[in-house]
Amino acid sequence: MDPIAVVLIVLLVVAVVVGAAWAVKARRRAQLRERFGPEYERAVEEGESVQAAEAGLRARVEERKALTIRALSAEERESFNQRWLDVQAEFVERPESAIIDADALVGELMHERGYPVADDFERQANLVSVDHPQVVAHYRDAHAVFARTGTDDEVSTEDLRQGLVSYRALFAELLEDEPETETTDDDRKREAVR
Repeated sequence: MDPIAVVLIVLLVVAVVVGAAWAVKARRRAQLRERFGPEYERAVEEGESVQAAEAGLRARVEERKALTIRALSAEERESFNQRWLDVQAEFVERPESAIIDADALVGELMHERGYPVADDFERQANLVSVDHPQVVAHYRDAHAVFARTGTDDEVSTEDLRQGLVSYRALFAELLEDEPETETTDDDRKREAVR
């Protein structure tokens, strides 16, 4: 075989491999962007590099897969909803107390659904971001207001109101969201009968 033909074939094979690797990387990046939305951009901005941020997002997905997120019963949803309404009503007379209660109630709801609730807020937010990327920014904003309450840092009533509104965004989504379940053949047969 002609040496020039061999070189051309090797170059072609290398180009195909490099092109395929680039296409896989671009597809994975697009999937992460689509899945995480604004959380993707936040992770990239705060990360050491795009690759490190993407690796962190993939790690979140894997950690989330290990959790068992459960649906709430209608009674549980109603109870949580009523308690939220009580927190909102409390805001009128005691806004700082309301933001503290909102943080506790969101934490309790997360725990009931199956998310780990611990002292590591960032881990909690990261895990929530896998299922709720559109509202996790609200969670971070609300928690920042909560963290400032009771400190020397003055928190305005408007800040507290915004914090409560931000907590409500996540709370509403957690309250109504149902975990994805696999449809079995038995489920399909029952649906066909209906």
